Amino acid sequence: MAESPLKTYRIQGLSCTNCAAKFENNVRDLDGVKDAKINFGASKISVQGSATIEEIEKAGAFDNLRIRDEQEQVTQKEPFWKQKENIKVVFSTILLLISWLLDKQYGDESIMPIFGYAAAIIVGGYSLFLNGLKNLVTLRFDMHTLMTVAIIGAAVLGEWGEGATVVILFAISEALEKYSMDKARNSIESLMNIAPKEALIRRGHHEIMIGVDEIEVGDIMIVKPGQKLAMDGRILKGASTLNQAAITGESEPIFKAVDGEVFAGTLNGEGLLEVEVTKRVEDTTIAKIIHLVEEAQAEKAPSQAFVDKFAKFYTPAIMLIALAIAIIPPLVMNGDWSEWIYRGLAVLVVGCPCALVISTPIAIVTAIGNAAKNGVLIKGGVHLEEAGAINAIAFDKTGTLTKGVPEVTDFTVLADGLNEQDVLGIAAALESRSQHPLATAILKRAEKHDVDYPSILVDDFTAITGKGIKGKINHEIYYIGKPHLFEEVAGLEFSDDILKQISGFQKEGKTVMVLGDQIKPLAIIAVADEIRESSKEAIRKLHALGIEKTIMLTGDNIGTANAIGAAAGVHEIEAELLPQDKLTIIKQWKQKYNRVAMVGDGVNDAPALAASTVGIAMGGAGTDTALETADIALMGDDLSKLPYTIRLSRKTLTIIKQNITFSLVIKILALLLIAPGWLTLWMAIFADMGATLLVTLNSLRLLRIKE
Repeated sequence: MAESPLKTYRIQGLSCTNCAAKFENNVRDLDGVKDAKINFGASKISVQGSATIEEIEKAGAFDNLRIRDEQEQVTQKEPFWKQKENIKVVFSTILLLISWLLDKQYGDESIMPIFGYAAAIIVGGYSLFLNGLKNLVTLRFDMHTLMTVAIIGAAVLGEWGEGATVVILFAISEALEKYSMDKARNSIESLMNIAPKEALIRRGHHEIMIGVDEIEVGDIMIVKPGQKLAMDGRILKGASTLNQAAITGESEPIFKAVDGEVFAGTLNGEGLLEVEVTKRVEDTTIAKIIHLVEEAQAEKAPSQAFVDKFAKFYTPAIMLIALAIAIIPPLVMNGDWSEWIYRGLAVLVVGCPCALVISTPIAIVTAIGNAAKNGVLIKGGVHLEEAGAINAIAFDKTGTLTKGVPEVTDFTVLADGLNEQDVLGIAAALESRSQHPLATAILKRAEKHDVDYPSILVDDFTAITGKGIKGKINHEIYYIGKPHLFEEVAGLEFSDDILKQISGFQKEGKTVMVLGDQIKPLAIIAVADEIRESSKEAIRKLHALGIEKTIMLTGDNIGTANAIGAAAGVHEIEAELLPQDKLTIIKQWKQKYNRVAMVGDGVNDAPALAASTVGIAMGGAGTDTALETADIALMGDDLSKLPYTIRLSRKTLTIIKQNITFSLVIKILALLLIAPGWLTLWMAIFADMGATLLVTLNSLRLLRIKE
């Protein structure tokens, strides 16, 4: 039997975690639905089964939720003040003011103020009462339940004005909460609208404008100057500068020519481009970023897990405390029933956990969304929190601190009777089988000198992990790799003159390889990889942020490592390492510094990246491995985003702690004021609303953090 289809929908108006849980349960109870899972951060629900959008929307009618297909864009959102729920708040506020004026004018002589207050309660609290009463029947205690009991109690005690005030203030609080959550989610909504929804495609001799869903891999996309790219691809014809800020966060446009990789959502500069489409619309880099960020927003941070667990016991506890305050003093101390019931109702109102429950998710959603807009992909709240607590950072050298585009600077032939063309042909033929970054430097040199290395047959090719490679050409075994490879494998010892040359190159910061057979060395090849301009400044900023230790880990020789490490400004340098050595160092550092980040290219050094507290990949744009495996991916291929990421993470941790502390302190203070009777119902709801609003505004400060 075929499994039910899984379909994802976007939700409009979702701002309360309790409502989200209730909506999820309602959808699960629908006919034909096997399972439903809500993503509160991204405001999405995944439904396994055959329910329609109309049925799902009906399940969320209690909170006026609107449902749309995951891919459907909102053309124009209704202004905040025009939304149906907010119009009701305005109308009930007017009724409250009229009733208050009548009350002042006529006092107890007229029944009109009571009718007015009752009308204000019904208009403003209709949906609140429906939810609260249903919850009471099913013994489900949430903020709707607390509020319903408090308002009904106020009416029974004759405090109609206060009951109406509580309804309106609660409705205002919920409206502001929705507005704030929407603003926090706007970072991702704006990413969704970056790439055009159609593109000019050449098929045969015809150029046609078609929707991105119909574009196939291999189609030729025509991109005119000033247009945005709709799809990922490879440039076939033309050259231009492209603004990639939406993907990588880079402020400066990047020049791209034939064979250059381009991304959907980037802005073309002055050139006309013909681009071969390489990915379908759902697989583009921008689509993956949106998907991963939304999944990340669903991941609960440790602090959020604590709040959720706390809230589960907190609400029933508040109900019991309110009941105790309402009943015990009249029974034990002969207190006035109406007075103590009123105080019990105030406990219910002030005990509403809105501010506490929203304190963590809104901060996480805001921070992850802000990071995505600035070219940093954080794969979940847990990684965001961990990054904020990092004490030490380890860096891979090649492609991380350096540009990762090595070039051959020196090629010295050692054997008599051989010229550079012959020796370079052997070296390139061997390296063409290798995946090592330095292999590209030798291949580029061979192509520059028109060496026909593809025609040279290599047999028995073997990679010698962390040391070099070997292969058989014309029945002769050749080695190319680190100098000590020949001593260990072939038993060769170099002359003092050769050792002096090798040492000289290494002191200049160059990586040295030796090519030789089983009898003698044939050539010394020196390769240099320039340090990135951003590396030194990024590491300086990290030290200024208080990172205790930075270390560079490399398989390169100690001379080259010292030169690059000194230029970058790291505290420590570990050279001539095999992958397992890097893993060992990361484990040792975790014992010493507790939390250690590893920064690499997301492809190499996988064990070290996996073992670190936070694995950070460079150049996530276009690199599927980096996007999938790293905890954090720096989309632009440079380190300048790392200090920003650490600052954002630390600020998020601080704001979460402030929010939780502030929420609990406000509750405790308000509860203490209830005992002597100093806190009225409307003051209690005002305290709760104020706490929710301040927690929200405090979290939205994270949007202001820039690089």
